[in-house]
This record gives sequence, structure tokens and C-alpha cells, in this order.
Amino acid sequence: MSALVTDDQIAAPDDLYQALVDAHEGLADAESRQLNARLILLLANHVGDLAVLQEAAALARASVLRDRPDA
Repeated sequence: MSALVTDDQIAAPDDLYQALVDAHEGLADAESRQLNARLILLLANHVGDLAVLQEAAALARASVLRDRPDA
């Protein structure tokens, strides 16, 4: 059984998306990447469970690889 919750949990996904877009407003590309990295680390700390984080990283990586044009 998976410890990672992948069911929809966000009550207002459009609002979350807008908040993420707004957080990047006015940032250079390097600053946006830095923001993403810091956000990931903050949320990882909040989750705190290494097994869950490893599962999330594996699923995210697999989805990126599936989206490759040559896949």
C-alpha cells in the first residue's frame, strides 16, 4: 500500500495554481528555479516522511520521462 496520497486533496486547485504563478511574477529564470527548489524543500520538511518523499520523487520523475517527445 502506498503512503503517498495521490487523490485530489486541494479544494481550490485553480487558486493554488494562481498563487504559484503569482509567486514567480517578476523573477528571473534563475530566481524562479531557486523559488521552486526552496518551495520543494519547505514542503518536504513539512511532509517529513522520507519514504513518502522518495515515492513522490519517483512518481514525478516517471511522469517527466513519460512526457518526453521521444517516449
